[in-house]
Amino acid sequence: MDTSLSNTRQEALMHRTSTAHRAARLLAGAALLAASLTPAWAVPSFARQTGSECAACHVGAFGPQLTPFGQQFKINGYTETDGQDGKVPLSAMMIANLTRSARDLPEVPDHFKANNNSAIQETSAFLAGRLTDHIGAFVQSTYAGVDRAWALDQLDLRYARSLTLGDKETTVGLAINGNPTLTDPFNTLGQWRFPYTASDFGFGQGPTPLMENLAGAVLGANLYALHDKHWYGELGLYKSLSTKAISAINAEDVGRLSHPALYWRLAYLDDRKRDNWHVGLSGLSAALAPDRAAPSSTDHFSDWGLDAGYQWLGNREHVVTLNASWMHEGQKLKATQAVGGASNASGSLKTWRLTGSYTWQQTWGATAGLFGSGGSADTGLWGGSSYSARPDTNGYMLQLDWTPWGKESSWGSPWANLRVGLQYTGYSRFNGGSHYIDDVNGVDRRARDNNTTMLFFWWSL
Repeated sequence: MDTSLSNTRQEALMHRTSTAHRAARLLAGAALLAASLTPAWAVPSFARQTGSECAACHVGAFGPQLTPFGQQFKINGYTETDGQDGKVPLSAMMIANLTRSARDLPEVPDHFKANNNSAIQETSAFLAGRLTDHIGAFVQSTYAGVDRAWALDQLDLRYARSLTLGDKETTVGLAINGNPTLTDPFNTLGQWRFPYTASDFGFGQGPTPLMENLAGAVLGANLYALHDKHWYGELGLYKSLSTKAISAINAEDVGRLSHPALYWRLAYLDDRKRDNWHVGLSGLSAALAPDRAAPSSTDHFSDWGLDAGYQWLGNREHVVTLNASWMHEGQKLKATQAVGGASNASGSLKTWRLTGSYTWQQTWGATAGLFGSGGSADTGLWGGSSYSARPDTNGYMLQLDWTPWGKESSWGSPWANLRVGLQYTGYSRFNGGSHYIDDVNGVDRRARDNNTTMLFFWWSL
């Protein structure tokens, strides 16, 4: 199933299906692998539960960009309530879009055209909200209209409670989840950052580190805490699911972790009411056997990154946000090299994102973003589609959107919400340069040929 929002068809065009190229596809953030990186959405069941408008938790009255109130709601385990009984923690969502690229797709998706495609891209059902006083859930199952398949997209079950440590208020919790970055309360890591929706007919933003490519193939247990309203920390262990379990939830098998992968997160945040900011560190350490039939032959990945975010909320009439992230991945590719998927025994990958947005009256929004990825040269990994044997991809995104509902006095509140948007993605480099090899058709292709325009309609109830 491909419900990827940030890495779509680009990587599917880059690699073959042998064991070697399956490992390379993982390193590149393959389309099917990244499918479960669908960002967690705002769902109206949370608004019904708390008695608050969508705009209380979300910038622009629509998710998933969180305000400090929304961050605290998540850290508290999705359990805050207005005290009224009869709240059912169920919601639904649908995204439809129309997509045009500057040049026809190199490979035509089944049931669709080479260009100018329209689709009901996602239809989702959610179990989202308070289950007991201290237990809450966010579970999403999605039917992907492009791939025509169901999958379990998101799993985040939480236990949280507040206590006092050293005369300071502290919230502690346990999150059982299926994605290392799903649990994060900020909008700067892979699961949460802009773009919050993108077309399955697009070309993604280049390869991403392993930390952003395990979703749906693992199960993790994360301990987390927010101390004194400023210090946020998280520590989690992730274990690979069995092939039977992966098949049951229709996820992509990325291989087998030889031992539990360690995920960590540390951030400092400061909510000053009219504005707020955070700065953080995150990382993952993992040993992965890309071929389950050879579990002793593993690749090793060490990810670490920096991120920061700022929000100006004021009186909520004019809202400005800035988000930035940078991540480095060290790679030891013994297993991939042994089967010919990599020319070098070691390598590296770097990614960065910078996004700014402006929202007026919680209704009209404009966002601009820059993205980039780069890595060490490796003919085995990248030579099939890159003249320079590098994965370097750079570009920008522009989005305008309109959210007519989601405020306290809105029609259908708190049962319905809608966002309509126009999004443009442009590329200056793709697969190593301004030109690259279309390895599906064996021809030269320009990076700008992948420039993509999407009109989207996003409903939730």
